[in-house]
Amino acid sequence: MKNNGTTPISSWRVTWTWAGNQQIGSSWNAGVTSSGRTVTAVNMNYNGTIPPGGSTSFGFQGTYSGTNTAPTPSASGS
Repeated sequence: MKNNGTTPISSWRVTWTWAGNQQIGSSWNAGVTSSGRTVTAVNMNYNGTIPPGGSTSFGFQGTYSGTNTAPTPSASGS
């Protein structure tokens, strides 16, 4: 996630919805939760503020069976 703006972004969040039966096994640099097919990744206390021109990243290990259509993530922050 990159901040292309002129003010810091804090309390960032990324959400997406799986098309199939994908599941998150583990994650890093974000707190990741799921409810049904919807997944939400939120900042950790050490990467919650992204300065102008700065960026942060997170990752996860997931599992699936069958088709694996890529989701479209949506990012937000305050």
